Amino acid sequence: MKTQKISIEGMSCSHCVASVTAALKEQSGVTDVKVSLENKNATVVFDENIVSCGTLVQVIEDIGFEAHC
Repeated sequence: MKTQKISIEGMSCSHCVASVTAALKEQSGVTDVKVSLENKNATVVFDENIVSCGTLVQVIEDIGFEAHC
């Protein structure tokens, strides 16, 4: 398992946090997600054999935010 912080730009409210959290938790291989509006990031625990950080960034960008590993 790998723990990765992903920087996220564009979140402005708790609904944004909930959207990002839900989208990441739907991904195979993701075991834990903590999204911080204040810190503008997500801390994600995932299995690198199943999903990559690049894929997680794409998931976040697909719902309308900018993200970087």
